Amino acid sequence: MPVTEVVNAERLRTVLSVAEVRGPAVLAYSSVELFRPVTVGAKAFERLPPEDAALGEFLSSAGEADRDESGLDEITSSAFVVRSAGAVASAAGYRVWPNRTAHVSVLTASDRRGRGLARVAASAAVEHALGQGLVPQWRARTTESRRVAAALGLRELGAQLSFRLNSQPGEGQSR
Repeated sequence: MPVTEVVNAERLRTVLSVAEVRGPAVLAYSSVELFRPVTVGAKAFERLPPEDAALGEFLSSAGEADRDESGLDEITSSAFVVRSAGAVASAAGYRVWPNRTAHVSVLTASDRRGRGLARVAASAAVEHALGQGLVPQWRARTTESRRVAAALGLRELGAQLSFRLNSQPGEGQSR
């Protein structure tokens, strides 16, 4: 398959027995030189351990689709959170992957989006990853997520399509 077809879910289904597809998504990366940290409101975040009850409550209140897409329940770093009225309104962190990659995760409460909270939380997470000598990786499917990544200086360099195959040949396919 040509590279452009690899991230085409329908084309993939003609070749493989696919049970579930996530994506396509763009992959963006940053470096110390490219990173543009948030400076306005940058002190408005706090750092929590990933098992903190406030983060758990925030993730529980998010819809299943948003929670799963964010990947915040898989971070290995601290969580960098922004609060509104005492409750976590946005959170970011990262999971360390092979080859010193920091896979960044971010989520903002649906009723708090569009206020720059994701930029503040994500800026703190990306800055921390860079300080650890890691390469921040951002996976984005939505235009809004891509805008946050671009605002922080991450450059789109690839694409990703994640899928789960059926466990038995022909399973999940109509006859």
